[in-house]
Amino acid sequence: MQHFKESNSKSDKKQPKVTIGKAFKTIIWPRRNLVFIGLILIVIRSLAGLILPWQSKVLLDEVVPNKDYKGLYVLIAIVIIAITVQAVTSYALTKILSVQAQYLISELRAQVQKKVLSLPIRFFDNTKSGALVSRIMTDVEGVRNLIGTGLVQLVGGTFTAIVSLIILINLNPWMTLFVFVPLSIFGIIALKAFKYIRPIFRTRGKINAQVTGRLTETLAGVRVIKAFNAEAQENKIFEKGVDDIYQNVKKSLTATALMTSSSTFLIGVATTGIMGIGGYYMMQDQMTTGDFLFFTLVLGFMIAPIVQMSNIGSQLTEALAGLDRTEELMNMTAEEDDDTRVIELKDFKGSLKFNNVSFEYEPEKPVLHNINFEAPSGSVVALVGSSGSGKSTIAGLSATFLNPKSGSVLIDGKDLSKVKLNSFRKHLGVVLQDEFLFEGTIRENIMFPRPNATEAQLQNAVNAAYVNEFTDRFDNGLETLIGERGVKLSGGQRQRIAIARAILADPKIIILDEATSNLDTESEGLIQKSLAELTNNRTTIVIAHRLSTIKKADQILVVEDGRIVERGNHNELLAKQGRYYELYTYQAKI
Repeated sequence: MQHFKESNSKSDKKQPKVTIGKAFKTIIWPRRNLVFIGLILIVIRSLAGLILPWQSKVLLDEVVPNKDYKGLYVLIAIVIIAITVQAVTSYALTKILSVQAQYLISELRAQVQKKVLSLPIRFFDNTKSGALVSRIMTDVEGVRNLIGTGLVQLVGGTFTAIVSLIILINLNPWMTLFVFVPLSIFGIIALKAFKYIRPIFRTRGKINAQVTGRLTETLAGVRVIKAFNAEAQENKIFEKGVDDIYQNVKKSLTATALMTSSSTFLIGVATTGIMGIGGYYMMQDQMTTGDFLFFTLVLGFMIAPIVQMSNIGSQLTEALAGLDRTEELMNMTAEEDDDTRVIELKDFKGSLKFNNVSFEYEPEKPVLHNINFEAPSGSVVALVGSSGSGKSTIAGLSATFLNPKSGSVLIDGKDLSKVKLNSFRKHLGVVLQDEFLFEGTIRENIMFPRPNATEAQLQNAVNAAYVNEFTDRFDNGLETLIGERGVKLSGGQRQRIAIARAILADPKIIILDEATSNLDTESEGLIQKSLAELTNNRTTIVIAHRLSTIKKADQILVVEDGRIVERGNHNELLAKQGRYYELYTYQAKI
């Protein structure tokens, strides 16, 4: 499916507004056949609608005065056929265009979600997940007014209004001119109102995303909220958000009300004038009763689409505002769009090397300074140090979640910043301190990286991570539902599932981010056994909180203030009696 052309700009600056022309080119034109059918149907429906006022004139001016019963039957038949045509074309319009519009919405949602998942980690660090849900699910909904009946009704309404105008001019040009003036004034008011409303709709999308994002966080963190008795605080925040939405909607309603009231007044003026002028012409015998009825009914056919177009215009304005925000996402640069990533890793060994790597999250605020170390294939490198020293940043760089400010990270001798991400990450496994589990069963979570794994492979991972130690006690075993984020499991059970998941993925490089820091002694003992299985013959980067867990590491790096201050194995570092010795003896006392 075509979408708005993606920009290669490295910055996510505010993009130009989506115009009707651009929307036509990217959304409507690829579906021109369906839209053309829709236009034909609405033209047929509009012409069929004009049959009733025309036959009303015939009824009053010809059939009734002449007592033409045969003509009456023919007239009724013609009207019934016209009504049937209107009903059939209305059904076909909904069936063809509205269904296609919903299909397009589903396609766009899938496309936007695909784009969002392709964005770098830093994007998600700065964006609420609830806000992204709103942008994926809500912002694209307005597109139904572009490909659905909205745009077709706009075009069809214009056609109906033009045909009606021609008929009215032929009936009585002076009465038509009198009507045309107030309608032109209404058109000018409507155009100005649309220009005023569009930025309001754009802002509404942002506010909705913010409120949805906060609400998602509130529901996910309900245990923390209740633990700190913070319900009232969260209620105030949410009330402020929904009030912002209300204030925004109030602004748009004001503009809409202006259009509605002006249309009511101006159409009322036109109707009053028609009654006066038409009454004068009939009294002068310059217009028949049938002509007057025909004129007023056709006038309704001209005015109704114009008023309807003001509502459709509002919908189109909202649709374009939503597409503005969608295009902002689609124009962001995906991780794989980096033209410098051209290296495809083959014959993967897993040797990792940091070469004078420095990094900063914010300009002029470095968190790593000239980091140098090498992790040969199959070795275990442990990172220890104070909280905030830079250990997790080193892990993030190793996983390609971050890119160095200067220096290079090498994998099998190749610069990782130039390697195609997919060719590296398919060899990568990560186990975090607070591992994320998906809602579903234990089996589904373990099989997440390899949905097509065999039962034997699954059972091997389950046994290696000692997951069976607790699933055997569950009535449903591996089919046990674990709840959102695994809330029904203990910390040790969640960690063992995460380790089983990593074992099943069978990566060549493993990153363990404080995987045992929050566990009781029994759970830690079991997880140490499962980690030994996981790290066997795999290059492993371990961030260790409990130093007793890394005694067997091939190399231990002590990181402080973004620098490696000591390196060596456990015994070598104890012999130096430096920073590692201080940390280890302090924990031993505890």
